[in-house]
Amino acid sequence: MVNTASPSPTSFPASVKAPNRQPTEERIRKEEEQFNWQQLADKALVGEALTRLEARSVLDAPDAVILDQLAAAYRVRRHYWGNRVRLHFLLNAQSGLCPEDCHYCSQSKISGAEIEKYPLMTTEKIVAAADRAHQMKAGTFCMAISGRSPSPAVFEGVLDAVRTVKSAYPMRVCTTLGLLNENQAQQLKAAGVDRINHNLNTAESHHEDICTTHSFQDRLSTVQAVQAAGLTTCSGGIFGMGESDEDIVDLAMSLRSLNVTSVPLNFLIPIPGTPFAERDELTPQRWLRILCLFRLLLPAQEIRIAGGREVHLRSLQPLGLYAANSIFVGDYLTTPGQTAQQDFAMIQDAGFVIENADELSD
Repeated sequence: MVNTASPSPTSFPASVKAPNRQPTEERIRKEEEQFNWQQLADKALVGEALTRLEARSVLDAPDAVILDQLAAAYRVRRHYWGNRVRLHFLLNAQSGLCPEDCHYCSQSKISGAEIEKYPLMTTEKIVAAADRAHQMKAGTFCMAISGRSPSPAVFEGVLDAVRTVKSAYPMRVCTTLGLLNENQAQQLKAAGVDRINHNLNTAESHHEDICTTHSFQDRLSTVQAVQAAGLTTCSGGIFGMGESDEDIVDLAMSLRSLNVTSVPLNFLIPIPGTPFAERDELTPQRWLRILCLFRLLLPAQEIRIAGGREVHLRSLQPLGLYAANSIFVGDYLTTPGQTAQQDFAMIQDAGFVIENADELSD
């Protein structure tokens, strides 16, 4: 009698070689064995830097192990920051008209993006924005201006606004004003500025691919001038601009060697009219791996999920808080963010709490 039953899906005629398929569970197990993420957390917790191979492994890992990586990063984050989330509010106090050619920026001289352009806001408008930041539970009021470096008149306007804000609200004030020298940093400190932001943005080897009107050394010198003036430093990067894994590791190690206090991690928002308008290199998982790497290499630092959070992390935004301990609440320089109420709900739903102003320790 002839057997007419159909062959099972896993049976093959003797003349046909079955494909070499490992069970999914075994494949994942082998991927997980590539590196023990908790051992990397152990190194971070005792202050030992990851090797370059270990750092690259965080970025090279498959999506299947992202929760294991986040668990390791969270151990470090929880040790230093508990379950607190620090909120920052960013004000674009002077917009556009910038002589620099930063390819990612909608305010640069080579950008054709349709953005609002205006000179330095009046002190009254800046104070009104500070009041909004206070109402949104921000512990830090970040005031940014476009341009290479502030003119004397703009610098005096910034100093006046800082004094007024500091006298009225119990918030830390951070400024990002472009290239600065030590004397300018000292004047800002005397006016009440707590911290100055100046991002390195990317690795030195990749800098000329994103900007040609100033150098990586120019940015590095500003960070060092801020530190020499006795101010804490805020410096991070932007990702999704064609950088390699090596570039990302280089940037993280540069920030570690500088011992910066706060590290904002921005993820490129491809704005129409800018040279990088068509770039689309990031996935939520890539985002999360970068956050994990910076937490493991900069264990005690404030790691902030900055621009691009809503665009690239999307529904996975809460997972970012397991590596980072800080976010911007409200809008960014020229792009909108989600509402403060959405941020508050996200923080609460994920089991975190908003850090109060009197809990700010650095």
